Amino acid sequence: MRKIPFSVQILLGLVLGLLLGYVARIGDVGWLGSTLGTVGGLFVQLLKLAVPPLVFTALVVSVVSLRGVANAARLALKTLMWFAITALISVGVGIGLGLLVNPGRGVTLDVAGATPPKKQGGWTDFLSGIVPTNPVAAFVEGNVLQIVFLAVVVGAAALLVGKAAEPFVELNRAVLAIVQKALWWVIRLAPIGTLGLIGHAVEAYGWDLLAPLAKFTTAVYVGCAIVLVVVYPLVLGLAGRLNPLRFYAGAWPAIELAFVSRSSVGTMPVTQQSVERLGVPREYASFAVPFGATTKMDGCAAVYPALAAIFVAQVFGVPLRPLDYVLIAFVSVVGSAATAGLTGALVMLTLTLSTLGLPLAGAGLLLAIDPILDMMRTATNVAGQALVPTVVAAREGVLDRAAYDSAGRRDLTEPDPVDEPAGRPGPGPVPGDRTPVPA
Repeated sequence: MRKIPFSVQILLGLVLGLLLGYVARIGDVGWLGSTLGTVGGLFVQLLKLAVPPLVFTALVVSVVSLRGVANAARLALKTLMWFAITALISVGVGIGLGLLVNPGRGVTLDVAGATPPKKQGGWTDFLSGIVPTNPVAAFVEGNVLQIVFLAVVVGAAALLVGKAAEPFVELNRAVLAIVQKALWWVIRLAPIGTLGLIGHAVEAYGWDLLAPLAKFTTAVYVGCAIVLVVVYPLVLGLAGRLNPLRFYAGAWPAIELAFVSRSSVGTMPVTQQSVERLGVPREYASFAVPFGATTKMDGCAAVYPALAAIFVAQVFGVPLRPLDYVLIAFVSVVGSAATAGLTGALVMLTLTLSTLGLPLAGAGLLLAIDPILDMMRTATNVAGQALVPTVVAAREGVLDRAAYDSAGRRDLTEPDPVDEPAGRPGPGPVPGDRTPVPA
């Protein structure tokens, strides 16, 4: 199988999944449908299994690694700034498209039977949920937002402690390398996981369920596509003076895996590999990519909640005021960490609806088609997570332009251990530092 390019393997899994799902649906083959669901579910479970240790160790190591980067604070602030800028543009696309197509107008659904989802988000829940009452419980429950908080605090403390914390940092590096190795085995199963996930979606949902929500589904895909093929290329060209085609050639393995896995965190090793191949220094990429995988969600936290809020308001007959659209933008930029890089954007949606005072039962109307929407949303998320470090590195003069221009000419390969060079020369000097940054 290694002789077949990984992207071709994914495509074959996608096509075969569509065919098997269609056969299971029209032929009423119950065992085939349940098998497809089991295969896809196991793939997602394996990805989720690696999330807590991967997020914690990656962020601890990345925060400590900033010690070797000159102007680290400047790079971190620029990263956050571009996270916010691209999120604001993306939510603008969602709002504009929602006002143009009116996704909920004319839709007839049984709103009386809709119930609020069990898992909801609110500002008080979001803010109080950042700090764990029990650090062990955060890992047991898989609360990524709390794990991120713990990792950043522990990493910053280890950075300030210095030499005495080196054994702890080395332990985290070792655990990160082990988790990445195990996760890579899971990533190699992505073609089989794709077959199961797509096949189950076709068998379980079909057109009968999608038909009433076809306009909304199309709007989400079109909105994410606008961000991918219009907004991001403009940012690359105007802000980074970079060729967008080279960016997508280098970032494609991560975007493709994100589409089928529906997990930004599960895709994180591939995203970091892609970003480094695009010429971003490893020390900076090891901070920006893990941080982005848990907070940078242009699909799940910008385009989708904007369109979903307009959809719910129109279905329930609630008029939205100009201030409400400002609130949507504010929630998207500030609250995107609530999605936490896991499959689905339910918490972010309920957070947006509760802020606007819209019926939370509206989120229940969209739960059935959420897996189908989540594929395109997550692909957009990961593209943005690769875009921002690339643009910041280009603007700060630390991007390896030769590596960027040659990106995408190699197939997906297993990443090197975290403490070794990524198969190419070191990233070179960082502005303000006249000595090369150690690889």
